[in-house]
Amino acid sequence: MPYYEQALAFACGADSLPAIVTLPQQPGPRGVLVIVGGPQYRAGSHRQFTLLARSLAAQGIPVMRFDARGMGDGEGTPRTFEDIGADVRAAADCFMQAVPGLRDIVLWGLCDGAAAAMLYGADDARVSGLVLLNPWARDEGRLAKTMLKHYYLRRLVDPALWRKILSGRFDVRGSAASLAEQVRKVLQQTPSAAVTVTALPDDLLSVHAAPAAVPPPAPPLGPRLYAGLQRFHGPVLFVISPADMTAMEFQELAGSTKAWRKLMQAPRITRRELPGADHTFSSRAWRDQVAEWTGQWLRSW
Repeated sequence: MPYYEQALAFACGADSLPAIVTLPQQPGPRGVLVIVGGPQYRAGSHRQFTLLARSLAAQGIPVMRFDARGMGDGEGTPRTFEDIGADVRAAADCFMQAVPGLRDIVLWGLCDGAAAAMLYGADDARVSGLVLLNPWARDEGRLAKTMLKHYYLRRLVDPALWRKILSGRFDVRGSAASLAEQVRKVLQQTPSAAVTVTALPDDLLSVHAAPAAVPPPAPPLGPRLYAGLQRFHGPVLFVISPADMTAMEFQELAGSTKAWRKLMQAPRITRRELPGADHTFSSRAWRDQVAEWTGQWLRSW
């Protein structure tokens, strides 16, 4: 299906943000809004977001990608993925205005873009679905556990490691120190229950046990991701790279409690794994597979 691209600018507060809308000749009623994560801009690493948008538009799905404040060509002060809710809302407003026939929007995000989508999705009635690639769920204790489980144990059965050891080219002291540091972090990890996070009826997160006169500490990211995903009732597609440490850290989080496991097993959640793929799905085969899965999933409901 033929498509064309249109450059737009929209306001977020006092700042102007750029966007590119990729439109089929006959746009469908469901659009995809790409949330850019990390130190990237609207094209994405390896031009992934540009190529994804064109692939989906060729299937009749309109797509918009944009630069948040302080990133790429976006005006304003840079902010983390936890603070771009206003940017996403302003982008959704722009998208709906640019494509008058849009009925609903699916948020698509990679890494901390995926985390931002999880935190935001339930707060906007226009968001009908989420596509989440290798979500960011960083916690130092969980990262150490993930490294021990998915890196060091895998290295022990890697023939290349043993060839390196036998040749005398292996830094035993440095590797032992690194391993010991990861073990120390796991052993010293404090339970996240020290801060209690609850989902309230008014959709706010409440932190308990903090002195009234002292600003409460930010709740841990893991419980906030859980709360966001639990409150969002639409379909969700996870795409995971089993060889990626960020993805494995999220997998550890998603399997860490009975509540998380139950949530991830909900019928509305679809999980795909792409063995061998790196964090950003940098090869053409990986990138095309992600685009194919996204298109199939969008047409399935």
